[in-house]
Amino acid sequence: MLDAFSRVVVNSDSKAAYVGGSDLEALKKFITDGNKRLDSVNYIVSNSSCIVSDAVSGMICENSGLITPGGNCYTNRRMAACLRDGEIILRYVSYAILAGDASVLEDRCLNGLKETYIALGVPTASTARAVNIMKAACVAFVTNTASQRQVDVTSGDCSALASEAASYCDRVVAAIS
Repeated sequence: MLDAFSRVVVNSDSKAAYVGGSDLEALKKFITDGNKRLDSVNYIVSNSSCIVSDAVSGMICENSGLITPGGNCYTNRRMAACLRDGEIILRYVSYAILAGDASVLEDRCLNGLKETYIALGVPTASTARAVNIMKAACVAFVTNTASQRQVDVTSGDCSALASEAASYCDRVVAAIS
């Protein structure tokens, strides 16, 4: 954030001019976009437990074999691991949204995730479905259209930010598929 402001100051200083005009408008846009990003991440993080538990429940409703004996969500330990993994994935998606960069998601979460799931016998199709459910929830929270969970957020169009959040979830699905 300081780099954006420093760049404008250095640019204005090199021209021996005051900061104003298009530079000032660009900084205002930067701040507004940053506030939208912060609100979105706060909204997702504040509802992370609901997002993950809804995603896992949805995944299980679509494939009830996961909770039968021998299923990957059978026993409390396996269910807890599934919820934990969902929380970890959502946390790294939120980091990427906050940074506006997928590198932390790629480096810290997705690198080797598919191989780990295959080694553990975790069905990647079910995991991908849970992530897609989380994606829908994230988009709803970013656009403030989540049913019964709306809050006061920075006004303005968040469609680009919603697309960005969706793209991070798509990266997770692509990495495990």
